Amino acid sequence: METPKTDKVRIYKGLQKIFIAIPLMFVGPIIIYSSFKNETHFLYYPVLILGCLICLFSMYLFFKGLRTIVNGLFND
Repeated sequence: METPKTDKVRIYKGLQKIFIAIPLMFVGPIIIYSSFKNETHFLYYPVLILGCLICLFSMYLFFKGLRTIVNGLFND
């Protein structure tokens, strides 16, 4: 019986997604913090929403990349 091999292309794509998500995990909270420092500014809510969206997108990318890596390891 042949042992299953890992799919290196899938693992690489998963790592790419994680490496994109990691900087966004730092950028999102920085944007949220800067919006809280400027609560009287007229762009307070759009900047706050942008920071929250960046945080949510980074979490989505991280888990999607992790799932891609696991699928590449176990040939799912």
